Amino acid sequence: MKQGKRPTRAQKKLLVTAGLNPNNWLVEKNLIHDKKLHLVHRETGKPRVIAV
Repeated sequence: MKQGKRPTRAQKKLLVTAGLNPNNWLVEKNLIHDKKLHLVHRETGKPRVIAV
């Protein structure tokens, strides 16, 4: 499994609109062509995918 990266300012805005706290999530994949953002929770490691 890849390590997550800290979200950028634009990604943080997307996380807030999805109802998530950007401080708790790391970006694992940023699929621009599929318009998906793959996230991993910092503490639990639970994955989540949100549509951009």
